[in-house]
Formats: sequence, C-alpha cells, structure tokens
Amino acid sequence: MRKLKNILRLAQKELWSLARDPAMLLLIVYVFTVSIYTSATSQPETLQNAAIAVVDEDRSPLSARIVSAFYPPEFTRPKMIELNEMDAGLDSGDFTFVLNIPPNFQRDVLAGKNPGVQLNIDATRMSQAFTGNGYIQQVVMGEVNEFMQRQRVATTLPVDLVQRVRFNPTLEKSWFGSIAEVINSVAMLSIILTGAALIREREHGTIEHLLVMPITPGEIMASKVLAMGLVVLIATTVSLTLVVRGLLKVPIEGSIPLFLIGVVLCLYAMTSLGIYMATVARTMPQFGLLLMLTLLPMNMLSGGRTPRESMPSFVQDLMQLAPTTHFVQIGQAILFRGAGMETVWKPFLALIVIGTVLYVLSLRRFRRTISQMA
Repeated sequence: MRKLKNILRLAQKELWSLARDPAMLLLIVYVFTVSIYTSATSQPETLQNAAIAVVDEDRSPLSARIVSAFYPPEFTRPKMIELNEMDAGLDSGDFTFVLNIPPNFQRDVLAGKNPGVQLNIDATRMSQAFTGNGYIQQVVMGEVNEFMQRQRVATTLPVDLVQRVRFNPTLEKSWFGSIAEVINSVAMLSIILTGAALIREREHGTIEHLLVMPITPGEIMASKVLAMGLVVLIATTVSLTLVVRGLLKVPIEGSIPLFLIGVVLCLYAMTSLGIYMATVARTMPQFGLLLMLTLLPMNMLSGGRTPRESMPSFVQDLMQLAPTTHFVQIGQAILFRGAGMETVWKPFLALIVIGTVLYVLSLRRFRRTISQMA
C-alpha cells in the first residue's frame, strides 16, 4: 500500500507539472483535434472539385456532350476558354486540367479516323493530377463510344462483376484517415510526454529532490508511465467521441471500450520506450533526434498507411517487434471491422509481451542512470 500511495502521489505531481506546461497542453489539444481533422479531410485520394477548363474548337454536339460530362463534386463546372488562354491559366494555377478538343473532331470520329484530344495537366497538384488523368480519359472515351452508338445502350458483357465494398461502402477517405491519425497520435504522444517529463525533471534539478525521498526508482518510473498514459487515454477517448464520431461523422463498428484496452496496452509499451529514450538522451534536442529515428519508421512501417504485405519480408518480420504494428492491427480490426476479443487476442498478447520487455529494460536503464546521478 505504501508503494501504491507513493506512485499515486508522484503521478499527481506529474499531472500538476504537465498542467503548468502550456506548450505540452497545446500539443496534446492540437494532436487530438486539429491534426486528426486535417489528416481526415486533406489530400483526398478521390477527385474533389478539380478545376477544369475546355478549349472547344469543334463546337459540335459530340464536344458539347464531352463538356457536359464533367460536373461536381469530382470537377468544378468546366470553364470555356480560348486556345490562347490555356497556357496562361495553367501557369497561374487557375486550372488543374485543360482539355483541348480540336476542330472537325466529330467529323473525324464519324469518318472512322482516330483524332487526338489534348489533355494538359498541372502536375504540381500531384494527387489530383494522378487520379484525374485516368478519370478524364474514361469520361471522354465513354462519351465518344455512346455517341457512336447513337443512343445510350448498355453493352452486355460475358462476365458480370459484382462489387461489394465492406467496412467503407462509399470509400470515404476521412473514415480511414481519422482513425489512422488517432492510432499514430497515441503512439507519438505517449513517447513524447513521458520522455519530456523525465528530461524536464533532470533539466530543472527536481530529480535530485526525488532521490532524497523514501521512494524507489521503480516508483518514480511507474508514476510517470501512469500519469502520462492516463492523459493520452483521456485525450483518445475525447477525440474519438467529439472529433471522429461527432465532427467527422465516422461510424465506428466495434467496441470502443475494447479498443481502449488496446490503447492501455500500447501506452504500457510506448511510455516505457519513452522512458528508455529519455535516459539515453541528455537534452530535449537529443530526445527529439531519437524520436525521429524511432517513431517515424515505426509509424510508416506499422501498416497504418500502407499494407504491410507490400513491404519486404525482412521489414515485416522486423516490425513484429514494434508495438505500433500490433496496435494498428487492433485499431483497424476493432474500429473498422467490429472485431471482438476472439480476433484481436494475439496482438493483445504481443503488446503485453513487448510492453513487459520494454518496461524491464527501461527500469534497469533508469536505475542505472539514477545511481550515476546519486
């Protein structure tokens, strides 16, 4: 009981210290609100209000059909411009796409010739340029084929492909982006908060005050893990409720309490890793460098942004040692697919094992560092 009381009192001290740090408080609020919202809504993979202009030198019924095929929400209303306005519009960034329909286009199509249609693309808008290139080609070819058939008739294919999209029927990127950012935020903040708390005490000299008290290094480390893990856990719960489900209207299929258990296990591992990194670094700039060398590869290779199956087998095997890999599996399975404990017990067990190993290693390193300071 005495050790438990010491841990709780030290955790309360950590919370008070965090409450007096406006920079850290602002970081927590930003990461779990603005960062999640912008990640969910920016740079859509699908076309969204892409600016397009058309140079119609043919002015025929076919060219009019092609122009009318571009409409919101994929494109803005096509702006009709002259040929001499095309380059200036692209240079000034007014248009992402400019479609140039040449003279006598309809006549050449009806004559069986192969006339060319020029599509000019502003490739500096990479996401829209890559997606819109193929989409515009399909639209133009579709309108030409239907015009040649003289009427809109359905072509019977020998194979009927039935497409079923599960978990995200409308392919909304915000559904995926918001959840992925929540997962990344949990991993990032847990390391930053615990590591910064330890380095802050070392820089302010308060760690020496703790050493003269009847408390052990294990109690000091446990209090930091408990306090900072509690802060991230509360922020995650609020973010899922207010930002993801409230503001972004993302439907969550699975059990949020079950996901929060996974968050606790991830925090157990990541806060331990943050303590270990803080004992290696002596200043905040050094800690920031270590953070970039560890957190960025873990987030990029954990499967949160790209499927792990597309990575080399060596990377897949190596990333099994990272807590973020198993936490991503838990988050995607529970929040996307509505999975239960029968599905996610393996990554749960992996997080327990990895967290225990990291906690033991961090405690040994922390004790050694404390003894050197004493």
